[in-house]
Amino acid sequence: MDKLVISGNRRLEGEVRISGAKNAALPILAAALLAQTPVAVDNVPELHDITTMLELLRGLGAASRWHNDTSVEINATHLNNPLAPYESVRTMRASILVLGPLLARCGEALVSLPGGCAIGARPVDLHLKGLAALGADIRMEGGYIHARARRLKGCRLVLDQVTVTGTENLLMAAVLAQGKTVIENAAREPEVTDLARFLVKLGANISGIGTDVLEIQGVESLGGNRPRYTVMPDRIETGTYLTAAALTCGRIRTTRTCPQILDAVLEKLHEAGAAIDSGPDWIELTMSDRPRAVSFRTAPYPAFPTDMQAQLMAMNCIAEGVGIITETIFENRFMHVLELRRLGADITIEGHTAICSGKNRLQGAPVMATDLRASASLVLAALAAEGETVIDRIYHIDRGYEHIEDKLSRLGATIHRIEGSSVPC
Repeated sequence: MDKLVISGNRRLEGEVRISGAKNAALPILAAALLAQTPVAVDNVPELHDITTMLELLRGLGAASRWHNDTSVEINATHLNNPLAPYESVRTMRASILVLGPLLARCGEALVSLPGGCAIGARPVDLHLKGLAALGADIRMEGGYIHARARRLKGCRLVLDQVTVTGTENLLMAAVLAQGKTVIENAAREPEVTDLARFLVKLGANISGIGTDVLEIQGVESLGGNRPRYTVMPDRIETGTYLTAAALTCGRIRTTRTCPQILDAVLEKLHEAGAAIDSGPDWIELTMSDRPRAVSFRTAPYPAFPTDMQAQLMAMNCIAEGVGIITETIFENRFMHVLELRRLGADITIEGHTAICSGKNRLQGAPVMATDLRASASLVLAALAAEGETVIDRIYHIDRGYEHIEDKLSRLGATIHRIEGSSVPC
């Protein structure tokens, strides 16, 4: 397994270009299964999860090819296999996103229950309940979801709780359903909005985009004249690099990003003492002194995102004062706490709340990544720590951060990768 070696306590400064959003690209690539003509998708990040999704699509009968480092063409014209096997699905939670498109396009889907980061229960019950309401026959057979429907029929869906992947799956299924579908209590995350806009580009009829009520008038087919779409910038990568500036008392400008979708994160960084400036597609953060500890509660968009919780916790570890963080989305998303403690952090866990008492300094040590965002928090803490930190199991970070050591090196970090054996099963 690869490792990252970081010599910390260095001020970061410079400019970093933000990649396309993984959490938008994955559902968009899955949605390409709905198109009966080739589709081009730009600003796709080079990540392990993207590679996994493209391999899965190829197994379903969709051809794919990279045109350059960031553009992918998907051709699902001859989609011929509705089976998403365990071998293709086990490492990535987002694999469940092929369920809705396969069912809508082929009339059948056989999809293994997915894997991915072990950050808590993320049941697919809401996906299945919604598809059943649309007229699908759903069965669980040997660890697989087997769904059938000659053609789905529109209906009113009221989601029991806000679910991003559930909203995305049901939205993709509904665009080819007969009649009108209304999804209430839909997730409002920008990545859901990006998917909806992509579907409209394919010819879908969707209104209420960006709100918690989506109305979809089903159409007969999608595709058209070789549509092309650009994936939104990654708001979590943006927030991670801005937080790196805050931890190291540095100055970082993120480019090709979108300030409008980061309000909750920027507010907390400003509260920590950062000076923040922004333009149409860039954000610059300057931290002159030791950050102040911040308190927050994660919640669905537009509130503070759970995917930035670990990074802000890393900042709190070296901040002045005490920060209280409450996690409301995933029950196991404090697994990075034990590893941050190895660096000297003072963190107490009380149920779903973490109490971080800031220390003047952290000390480098061997640590192990446990999930994607936890690995980002360890990188950030290591950048601020004195001495050397070795982060093991960084295949987690490769799932969500494109060329992270190269980008950080250009900002002045002392960081390099030690290549090891392949990712374990």
